[in-house]
Amino acid sequence: MTIAVIGAGYAGLAAAVELARNGQQVEVFEASRSLGGRARAVEMDGLTVDNGQHILIGAYSETLRLMRLVGADPQRLLKRLSLHLEFPGEMRLVAPHLPAPLHSLAAILLATGLNWREKWAAIRLMRRLQYAQFRITPDVSVTTWLEQNKTPSRQRRLLWQPLCIAALNTPAEYASAQVLAHVLRDSLAASRAASDLLLPQVNLSALFPEPAAQFITQHAGVIHRGQRVTDLQRAEHGWRIDGQGPFAQVVLAVAAYHLGALVPELQLEVEHFAWEPIVTSYLAYPASVCLPQPMLGVADGTAQWLFDRGQLCGQAGLIAAVISARGRHLDLPVAELEQRIHDEVAHIVPHLPAPLRTRTITEKRATFACTPNLRRPVTQTTLPGLWLAGDYVASGYPATIEGAVRSGVNAARSILGLRGH
Repeated sequence: MTIAVIGAGYAGLAAAVELARNGQQVEVFEASRSLGGRARAVEMDGLTVDNGQHILIGAYSETLRLMRLVGADPQRLLKRLSLHLEFPGEMRLVAPHLPAPLHSLAAILLATGLNWREKWAAIRLMRRLQYAQFRITPDVSVTTWLEQNKTPSRQRRLLWQPLCIAALNTPAEYASAQVLAHVLRDSLAASRAASDLLLPQVNLSALFPEPAAQFITQHAGVIHRGQRVTDLQRAEHGWRIDGQGPFAQVVLAVAAYHLGALVPELQLEVEHFAWEPIVTSYLAYPASVCLPQPMLGVADGTAQWLFDRGQLCGQAGLIAAVISARGRHLDLPVAELEQRIHDEVAHIVPHLPAPLRTRTITEKRATFACTPNLRRPVTQTTLPGLWLAGDYVASGYPATIEGAVRSGVNAARSILGLRGH
């Protein structure tokens, strides 16, 4: 019998690809015409952009594996840069091409904008984590953990807090130090390539979802676009989806806040979750405008990170500004928010003209708030034949593309295990 996947984001498509490559017949149901879920392409005045600017890192092993499997060559679709964190006028940290762990040690020691006391404090903090095998017990907020380790305030502002926001999409005063430690373990403290920045050179739907859909259809699967599932019912031999089926197994790969509408019994699994937004403002300038680097940080600004889509995607003059997690920026009128971001870009780009057009996209529930000791649901539900996939499913990772992909692969392999594969 066919296996159904509800939701064609990165988690759902990862599950479907893993099932299809193992000879299973799969049908994917997606409410939107665009694939990718909360990491998808959108149209902006004739340009294809993303509903939020995302980056990958070299440690995203499952995402890179599945990209290769479906024919989405990471070397062509991703711009690989050695770890490069730069806040113009404040700090610049670049990992040299040295074997691990010398690459991260040299990056800190050679960083500009941090004094020697701050550099040694950063090295000591990483060494303590390594000695503790990256376990923080009890789990506390990142702010509390940094205070316990007497981390200098300037180092927090320019290094740990930006990393926390970028990785967990949760302010440091609320974010889980244990989950951040997992991220540091698998990036800065792993191989040199694991900490590389992988910046998409195509839109997020073209990066993996569209090639994945093609792979699934080539393996006798079906993708139902624009088909919102409104009714999921147990049947004698599986599950029925809007009257279709029965399906032997169902992978529920929708956003966590949609679970209760489809399966009321699952509402308790996520009703305690809080949510964090991501705001992405696109400012289109004349084609001659570019940033000194494809990705730059903004210290103490309204924007947190700036991306030059001309250098990344061939969209000359288009700057994407990202603001992760909650903050006072959410109270600003859109026009004022975009003006503040323009002023911040003007501090980096001399003689910057006014933008030709702008657009701001707000994902109000982009990720769950990654707080200490958060109880997250597991892949296998208490209902026979029903599985969960999504970046919110229990793991040691925050809500990232890699977390979503791993959850989908885990759901697929659990089903394959039942079937003797």
